[in-house]
Amino acid sequence: MKPVIVAVDDDAQVLSSVRRDLRSRYGGDYRIVAADSGASALEVLTELLGRGAVVALFLVDQRMPAMSGTEFLVEATTLFPEAKKVLLTAYADTEAAIQAINDVALDHYLLKPWDPPDEQLYPVLDDLLADWRANVPPPFDGVRVIGATWSPATTATKDFLARNHVPYRFLDVDRDEEAVPVVDAHDGTLPVVVLPDGSTLVAPDSRTLADALGMQTEATEPLYDLVIVGGGPAGLAAAVYGASEGLRTVMVERAAPGGQASTSSRIENYLGFPAGISGGDLARRAATQAQRLGAEILTAAEVQSIRVHEGTKILTLSDGKEISALAVVIASGMTVRRLDVPGYERFEGAGVYYGAAITEAATYTDNPVFVVGGANSAGQGAMLFSRYASKVTMVVRADDLGLRMSQYLIDQIAGTPNIEVRTGTVVKEVGGDPGVETITVEHRATGEVETLPTSAIFIFVGAVPHSAFVADLVSTNERGFIHTGRDIFLEGQPATWDLRREPYPMETSVPGIFAAGDVRHGVVRRVASAVGQGSVVVSMVHEYLDTV
Repeated sequence: MKPVIVAVDDDAQVLSSVRRDLRSRYGGDYRIVAADSGASALEVLTELLGRGAVVALFLVDQRMPAMSGTEFLVEATTLFPEAKKVLLTAYADTEAAIQAINDVALDHYLLKPWDPPDEQLYPVLDDLLADWRANVPPPFDGVRVIGATWSPATTATKDFLARNHVPYRFLDVDRDEEAVPVVDAHDGTLPVVVLPDGSTLVAPDSRTLADALGMQTEATEPLYDLVIVGGGPAGLAAAVYGASEGLRTVMVERAAPGGQASTSSRIENYLGFPAGISGGDLARRAATQAQRLGAEILTAAEVQSIRVHEGTKILTLSDGKEISALAVVIASGMTVRRLDVPGYERFEGAGVYYGAAITEAATYTDNPVFVVGGANSAGQGAMLFSRYASKVTMVVRADDLGLRMSQYLIDQIAGTPNIEVRTGTVVKEVGGDPGVETITVEHRATGEVETLPTSAIFIFVGAVPHSAFVADLVSTNERGFIHTGRDIFLEGQPATWDLRREPYPMETSVPGIFAAGDVRHGVVRRVASAVGQGSVVVSMVHEYLDTV
């Protein structure tokens, strides 16, 4: 059964035009359903729901008698909550459309008329439908992960699949009877990954899993114009611009495209997305764009070291293989900082998680969870988990959320009844057997200590630069952030810089090796800033390549 696109408009002529344009573009993959009022559309939706149909997108006029477009969407999304929502508005209705973003999480609004559809209508709907397909699982015939919530290796496998947008079904040995004989057949080792062809992998590492799923893990060329180390926002932007400008470009990513940004459940202040966008969706779009333009993306491949031979940069990967390039952009970002708290290490990946661990959110439905941290990532995580957990308690070391968190997130948290914020508080210990059961916290000002029940703890306490693999090659500060441009002379001119020209603004102390994004010294650490750096650095790569 094809997924459905529903168009609603009380103007017969407009509805006819909408139906025509939708069928012209999407009729092969979707069933197009049109209705002339909100009430009649709701009747159709009820019938579709009874038949087991799935609605992918609503395209609805705002100004309709009896029931406005926004009022209809409020009702419709109770029946099909995953469907994308687009409002058709006149210029005078834009305020109502913006209000609908808050009332029904509107995905987009379009001004009428939308002619020509190739420019005004289809690009918007193409993106939304691609997002819908990426996030709504199809009838399942894919990867199965058989493991347990208390198994860190199971968590790592699920996280790798989710961040690489590979649909999978999880079977828990403690709850699903069909999982037990499969695990027993492999001596109880977890997880067991069953591939679509029926073959199995037992406790696979990321590289083995990536190879089995057909991801690219090895370079195809002996020499590239540009190698990008890291696939976060800066690396993805560099890949898009490098490939689009004709450079032979390859990006090497150790986990999944998107970096830490891909774990953000919602980024609401990124330019051009008034309803916000998840970090995962943003990463998926950027990776698809880079590959379409000709960039190679190596997944589950990690750079161990870089050396320079007669101007050529030679990168050694964790599997011992090498990639050569004329220029390198280090966009390796940050590595989550581990905390030394009793219980953290014991339960890591099995009740204690560093970062959002989006794959685990539903695991703790109707259970209490704690979020440790007070910056934007912690706020975004708290908002995500509040949709599942019975209660979310935020443990914030600072005395005020406003010190490190954006105001829009503070307002959202304040308006969410099942989120409690404990400022001026630190974690002292985590306990439980066999899983996480309690968390002990201390109020810094009073010294008061409490032990509280919890089922999981999600930690967002900052990160350190991922630069150890070049620490002996390029100039860094004492914390490991890479110096670029004039900053390479802050601690004395490095011996490797022997050119008459000054380094380019984003060039490291080694000519032809550049840095972009969070790993750089002295930059604003925001997704938009990283994307800007990744795009700008390619122009400097061009300047460098013109000299060699």
